[in-house]
Amino acid sequence: MSQNSSSIRGRRRALSKRHKVAVAGVATLGAAALAFSVVPGNAKTTTSEAGSAAAVAYDTDAFEGLKADVTEQLADSSLQAQAIEATAAKKAAAKKAASEAAAKAAAQKKAAAEAAAKAAAAKKAEAARKAKAAASRSAARTQVKAAPSYANNLDGWIKHALAIMDSKNIPGTYNGLYRNIIRESSGNPNAINNWDVNAINGTPSIGLLQIIKPTFDAYHVSGTAWSQYDPVANIVASANYAADKYGSIDNVNSAY
Repeated sequence: MSQNSSSIRGRRRALSKRHKVAVAGVATLGAAALAFSVVPGNAKTTTSEAGSAAAVAYDTDAFEGLKADVTEQLADSSLQAQAIEATAAKKAAAKKAASEAAAKAAAQKKAAAEAAAKAAAAKKAEAARKAKAAASRSAARTQVKAAPSYANNLDGWIKHALAIMDSKNIPGTYNGLYRNIIRESSGNPNAINNWDVNAINGTPSIGLLQIIKPTFDAYHVSGTAWSQYDPVANIVASANYAADKYGSIDNVNSAY
């Protein structure tokens, strides 16, 4: 602030009483001017010493000081208003920035959550796929492991035939099969009867249980060989025929 401003402020504080006198003088002059303006144009003006004595003198410096003081106060008020407006604008800008930052953070958080959920779903799906593949491999190994191995002899043929019979619901026991096999062929899968009536008719009895071709074909069980000489196929077809005619191979005790 300039030196003149400081002097005016000092004068304002020191001449506060004079300011009042000056204001009163201004008010008196204003009132006098108003009174003069309402006097008719043809009226006579009388000037007296009393009127002259009533004239109010005022201090020009005091009036100018008051004017400067009011101007300065208005300037201060304008600066304060500008400062308040600037502060409000800064607050609004800060609030807007904070809101935008919060919205951005929320969007990033949502995107991160969606990405995490997607990754978790993919991981779960991959785990399920691997588990399914492992279970499939395990089942395949179990099946391979579970597949029994049968000896290539009478005992193995009977056991293999019994496993197939069990899967096809064909009744019969090891003892029933063994007993009839020994009676019919003595356990020889290549045994053939060339002298009985079947042989005379051109359909000799063949194999472990001496079954003829028409009967073998009629009672053949799927999954076995199409040959009367195959021991397992011969046993299963014969047991299937015996089950149909006698209820079970166990019920056969003679030629059938």
